[in-house]
Amino acid sequence: MTTPHPTPYPEPFQSPDPKTAAGCRIADFARWAASHRGAEGIQDPTDYEALHHWSVTDLEGFWAAVWEYFDVDATTPYERVLAEETMPGARWFPGANLNYAHHALRNLHPDAPAITALDETGAGYEITGRQLRAGVASVAATLRDLGVGQGDRVVGYLPNTPHAVIVFLATASLGAVWSVCGQDYAPRAAADRFAQLEPTVLITADGYLFNGTRHDRRAASLDLAAALPTLKATVLVDHLGIGWPETRHPGLTVPWDDAATRTEYLTVTPVPFDHPLWIVFSSGTTGLPKGIVHGHGGVLLEHLKILGLHCDLGVGDRLLWYTTTHWMMWNLVVSTLLTGATTCTYDGSPAPVARPDVLWELAARHKVTVFGTSPQYLLAMAKLGVEPSAHGLSAIRAVGSTGSALPASAYTWVRDHVGAGIQLASTSGGTDVVSAFAGSAPTTPVWAGELSAPNLGVALAAYDDTGRPVVDQVGELVVTRPMPSMPLYFWNDPDGSRYRDAYFGAYPGVWRHGDWITVTGHGSVIVHGRSDATLNRNGVRLGSADIHDLVERLPEITEALVIGAEEPDGGYWMPLFVVPAPGVALDDVLREKIRAAIRTGASPRHVPDEIIAVPAVPHTKTGKKLEVPVKHLLQGAPVEQVLNPSAVDNPDLVAYFAGLGAERRQALHPHTVQDAS
Repeated sequence: MTTPHPTPYPEPFQSPDPKTAAGCRIADFARWAASHRGAEGIQDPTDYEALHHWSVTDLEGFWAAVWEYFDVDATTPYERVLAEETMPGARWFPGANLNYAHHALRNLHPDAPAITALDETGAGYEITGRQLRAGVASVAATLRDLGVGQGDRVVGYLPNTPHAVIVFLATASLGAVWSVCGQDYAPRAAADRFAQLEPTVLITADGYLFNGTRHDRRAASLDLAAALPTLKATVLVDHLGIGWPETRHPGLTVPWDDAATRTEYLTVTPVPFDHPLWIVFSSGTTGLPKGIVHGHGGVLLEHLKILGLHCDLGVGDRLLWYTTTHWMMWNLVVSTLLTGATTCTYDGSPAPVARPDVLWELAARHKVTVFGTSPQYLLAMAKLGVEPSAHGLSAIRAVGSTGSALPASAYTWVRDHVGAGIQLASTSGGTDVVSAFAGSAPTTPVWAGELSAPNLGVALAAYDDTGRPVVDQVGELVVTRPMPSMPLYFWNDPDGSRYRDAYFGAYPGVWRHGDWITVTGHGSVIVHGRSDATLNRNGVRLGSADIHDLVERLPEITEALVIGAEEPDGGYWMPLFVVPAPGVALDDVLREKIRAAIRTGASPRHVPDEIIAVPAVPHTKTGKKLEVPVKHLLQGAPVEQVLNPSAVDNPDLVAYFAGLGAERRQALHPHTVQDAS
């Protein structure tokens, strides 16, 4: 193993402004914790390292402080913060009864915007706190009339519009359980998720916008409803205004206007701290997607922490983070409401061909204070030559990025083209905990290509092959003490075996997430990619993200994917697949430029065996590169054993990469392949 940095450690790319750091919410929390909770070691409220150390060495004191600082409102008090510190099975705040929806609505000013609804055309409208509460009360009454009660499941087939937020909060207010996916999922893929839950009500829209096209999803909605035999009713949202047919729809239907415009009083049902709030799903690339169940209390505390402290959100702020409803970032975006800030929904492509800078335009117009996106978006903006600062982004104080490792080049681009004083906050977490393990705060320095620090309350470490924590070495991302938002359980996993195998099989009692990381000596975290996709060349482990970073900086390359495949004869094949930029051909000159960039930016070991042009790189619906499935396809595994094509953003690529693997095996072993066929 090599260290990512020689000592002495590098100077930060960006350091906190002392005045800003002292006045932010996380510093106020540190002062409060020191005076009210006796938090040890906190002499300076802007000393993030000291605050983090206390947060993971005194879990009960820290989470009790989060509870009190944000004035969590429970109808019955908790008996103890952490009754059982076991993983899995930690018992948080037993005895407490509360409701997430109550907290999402209680801090909203009745006449100020709670939701700003935006789309790729640049259009938008606002929903005030009073209007949101009225809509939630109306839909909750409708759901109750349709037979929805505590513990029942309500599912949404919806784009990222206020309708999804309203129905989720209405569902939560009843103590029912919510799940949602975007309408780019085919009906069968959506049914693979929802049918497991045996839902009572489906809410679906007539369609969504994307890249200049209005996608009609009325027929798909009907097919999905027909695939869910437990439905008592379907609520029809007229989002695109194209109208719903009167025939063919199974069961009772309710128009959105009837469901959401009743005059009702909102009554919120208190539920136990660990009562299910929502079910989010794994990507489902192999077999049925796993339903991951999170609870009211765990989500409430975790999201107050990350949004209120790490993102410094509060009354008067606005968050615009591009997401779809089936990505866990949608759940986090909704939780903006917990802080009293305004959340923005967005329907459309993040960079439509006609107006690739529309998100920046909207951020400027609506005075967004925290702007969130993905590494792919920032790299695309740079290659398109977009100048966000031309729109006037004076309100933005932080740009968040998540979904994959953010390359160092993006930090310079954000500084030079978005704003020099804006903090670039790279974060890494997962659907599993519906939050982040590591990221930034207004009190943390920023190093280019790195995440500033582990998040508060996250006992993060990198484990070597022997299960020991290491610094300045690549290791497995582990969490050694429980977090309140760790899953309650997996759906349809009665003995908990799938849950245990997913996270605790490698290190009993310790959460293994499946990422390679380096915890540096200066406290930051570097993400190298999925550990199950690690390249292992001659016994040396290489992170795929390190190669992707270098190659995707080149203006001639849109995206890259490297895999390492063990071969039957004992060999090891490490090809690099690249998507050339429009108008660019992959010739010998460009291949050598790519090799040189990898050789000098990483090491000669990182240089691939072949560089192959492909039309696109396959991803999950939430944008994760499908490294391991592509590896197995190239090795000749049957498609049905590797992944579910409906879970891929471009299903045609499944056959494409399977074909590449067959061609290679034919070329290497023509007689064997011919005989086998």
